Amino acid sequence: MNSFPSVAVVILNWNGKNYLSKFLPSVLRSTYQNLQIIVADNDSSDDSLEFLRNHYPDVRIISNEKNFGFAEGYNKALIQVEADYYILLNSDVEVTEGWIEPVISMMENDLSVAAAQPKLKDWNNRQLFEYAGAAGGFIDGYGYPFCRGRIFDTVEKDEGQYDTPMEVFWASGAAFFIRKSCWYKAGGFDADFFAHMEEIDLCWRLKNLGYKIVYCPDSTVYHIGGGTLDAGNPYKTYLNYRNNLVMMLKNLPPFRGFLLLFIRFWLDLISLLKFLADGKVKQAWAISRAHRYFFLNLFKNRKKAFFNKYASTAGCYKGSIVWAYFVKKAKKFSQLTIDQ
Repeated sequence: MNSFPSVAVVILNWNGKNYLSKFLPSVLRSTYQNLQIIVADNDSSDDSLEFLRNHYPDVRIISNEKNFGFAEGYNKALIQVEADYYILLNSDVEVTEGWIEPVISMMENDLSVAAAQPKLKDWNNRQLFEYAGAAGGFIDGYGYPFCRGRIFDTVEKDEGQYDTPMEVFWASGAAFFIRKSCWYKAGGFDADFFAHMEEIDLCWRLKNLGYKIVYCPDSTVYHIGGGTLDAGNPYKTYLNYRNNLVMMLKNLPPFRGFLLLFIRFWLDLISLLKFLADGKVKQAWAISRAHRYFFLNLFKNRKKAFFNKYASTAGCYKGSIVWAYFVKKAKKFSQLTIDQ
């Protein structure tokens, strides 16, 4: 009988044959003793599945009937996966030797931990942290997410400055460890998010349930990032602004939530005007579309409310990260005061 809790690495794929051929071998070299590796395919139109069947016949394939996006794609797939822990791993991630063991050990030693992430570094420049997760996710007092090691577009070099484990606000969806029991207790991802910030929303719900989210520095993975939608894509802008507002509506207590949302609309308007001034009309329109969606779906999303006014503030920066970064010139995480 295996004494190690069972772990399933689930890679969501959509037309990602190139990433699978490049990075799946590193995942298959994982040394964890009670492991299954699964590729959940979102109805790819390339030859991803043929490639897997020909080259990696032992890798289990789950086929979704259409492209459900990141959020619902994982929801559909994980229903079919039996394991104590899920690891949601992007297809554009290279893992390192022994990357699973320290994270699972950390979670096993503290049953209040629901989700975790390893250290995320840039595959293209291995000295740097990676934009999508770095050394753990945080959030400011106005709902803007950032990372320990990455604030806005400033990404720090990894010099061991964040090699201490700590409780964070959210774990990156690029390499997301979660207990199966907590996944179902919180309801999985919000399928309406499609992609972007669904992991932050899930982590917020887990915190509202009294759980912790942690960062494990003893595990490292390398992420390319931007594999599906690049940073300048207007649809990505739309999803980020839309999902961020919906996430705040769902997870904050009513009075505080509506107050902060009111402030956020004005901050978003400044961003919209800045895009217009820079001639980026499609980006400005994306913010406008996000606001329209928010109001048209206000009552639908309010019914999903999952707030707890006594939830832990660990991983929160009480001030404005916009003000700290652009006015006070705080470019590094170490220059901020974070709740713990």
